[in-house]
Amino acid sequence: MSEPELINPPELGPPRGFSHATAFGDLVFLGGQIGCDRSGRVVAPGDLVAQFGQAIRNVERALRAAGSAPERALKLTYYVTDIAAYRANLGPIGVAYRKVFGRHYPASSLFEVRSLFDPEALIEIECIASRPPGG
Repeated sequence: MSEPELINPPELGPPRGFSHATAFGDLVFLGGQIGCDRSGRVVAPGDLVAQFGQAIRNVERALRAAGSAPERALKLTYYVTDIAAYRANLGPIGVAYRKVFGRHYPASSLFEVRSLFDPEALIEIECIASRPPGG
């Protein structure tokens, strides 16, 4: 049996106590991706739509680094600090989503949480995906 592969692409913020992705066989599990730049700093504090756009692009970066792609996503989990703000911005959030995932809509869950580890983060996205055999 092979060992899990820990993946930390340089395009994402430096991991501290976690890996951005873990691949095991044909499966890829992403750690929560927030709207941060490659330095790890949250972009656009207070702007949920901008943070969503950055976070979903970070999901794509982590998937590709693990040998997967957005169209291979099996499950997305969203954690938001303000579900009312999320609902109020469904249009622009959908535009940002489709720029990365197109019309691929895997199983998804959305949870409102009191806060996230980075106090400026308004959204965090987890993903489970597949990758081609030998990926």
